[in-house]
Amino acid sequence: MEGTVAVPVWLLVLVGLLAAVTLVNHFVLPGARWFLRRRVNRVITEVNSRLRLEIPTFQLTKRQVLVDRLVYDPEVMEVVAAAAAERSVPRDGVMAEVVTYAREMVPAFNPWFYFRIGFRLARRFFRLFYRVRMGYLDAQLPAKVDADTDVVFFMNHRSNMDYFLVTYLASGSAALSYGAGEWARIWPFSQVLRFAGAYIVRRDTSDPVYRKVLERYVQMATEGGVPHAMFPEGKLSRDGRLQAPKLGLLGYITKTFDPKGARDILFMPVAVNFDRIVEERTLVENQETDYRGRGGRFVLGSSLRFVLRELWRAVTARWVGFGNASASFGKPISLKAWLKRHRVDLRKLDRAARFERIDRLARELMDEISRVMPVLPVPLIAAALLEAPGEAREADALKRRAGALADELIGAGAQMPIPEAERAAALDKAFDSLCQRGLIVRGEAGYAANPEDVPLLRRYVNSIAHLIPAPERMAAQ
Repeated sequence: MEGTVAVPVWLLVLVGLLAAVTLVNHFVLPGARWFLRRRVNRVITEVNSRLRLEIPTFQLTKRQVLVDRLVYDPEVMEVVAAAAAERSVPRDGVMAEVVTYAREMVPAFNPWFYFRIGFRLARRFFRLFYRVRMGYLDAQLPAKVDADTDVVFFMNHRSNMDYFLVTYLASGSAALSYGAGEWARIWPFSQVLRFAGAYIVRRDTSDPVYRKVLERYVQMATEGGVPHAMFPEGKLSRDGRLQAPKLGLLGYITKTFDPKGARDILFMPVAVNFDRIVEERTLVENQETDYRGRGGRFVLGSSLRFVLRELWRAVTARWVGFGNASASFGKPISLKAWLKRHRVDLRKLDRAARFERIDRLARELMDEISRVMPVLPVPLIAAALLEAPGEAREADALKRRAGALADELIGAGAQMPIPEAERAAALDKAFDSLCQRGLIVRGEAGYAANPEDVPLLRRYVNSIAHLIPAPERMAAQ
């Protein structure tokens, strides 16, 4: 039986589209998922064989499952009910806020992206801009962390480069999860950071619903064995000094800890320092400005322009690099041992007493960070200059004074990641860099600090000021 069937063009197009959708859903997408899953599983097997901290199952759980667990957590539901009654609004309205918070907060960790793309980009980025130096490593750092131990890297916050530096240096030990600020809510950074395991935090919000969602996520992730990297100062240091620690995330992590339970929490203090940071002038010139939300876009934009300008200098052979970047890992503190030593159970204390104890723990960790702070060439040259800011000296005299100061600090127990054989050359490069940037100016009598850039030089001195003997420290104020 033969014949011709005529159909409208629109129907033919519709049938073709349905066939294409069926082909994609039943063949293309399953095949792509199988291919990607196979590669991810291969990466997981490979990295778990060499990491000190294996990737926990919590990080490998599907994101939607984690979002649902967080949204319908019993403690979150209690706060939702209380908020709905207090605001006199339907419960569904508050639940919609919780879903928004959870979806914004929960990462979508991808091991393939983290180790195959993120780590390689961080390594190449840093080798382009910095000479990366591993600083002090405390002898008590465990070679292999016990499976029942949750690890928290407790870090000072010098620059937005801190993320890249510690990711680079810790890549052989763990896949770190960061708490990123409001600037990370900007697309596409939000998606990239979620792939890297970061969770986005809205700082200084007083909304009890949001705070409970954040608290429960941090607790769930910690109990799930996710290695955290937290910045207790809460924001970038404006003057270069270590800031007083904020206790929010640390309070969440320790609030439900059972000192007699099987699990322990190991806090690892990490001190980071740089010869130069991207945001230096923005931070020095805006001491009282806290860039968040839209302000974060400004900082991000200005930093991007700065990077592009430096890349152009590199292309035109006028670039000397950013010098050294270093991180030191201090003496770790076991929370179980610390609570036993102080004979306290945080769960049994009222809020005021609990935060008093948490503040004590945070300050011990900050003291360890200050102790192992890497001493770098630019802060040394700046310290030598600012001993007498208006006095001009010969270049060799300034370098000799910086070298003598380095010897004094090392003799007093400070940590300098640059070997003695390379120290003179490193100080030469630091001096030349400061001259090229205009922070040091040459006059008839010799070299002196540029009066307009004394605050910027002081910021670099402040990174090691707590290590400098009292007379020199007073002179540099």
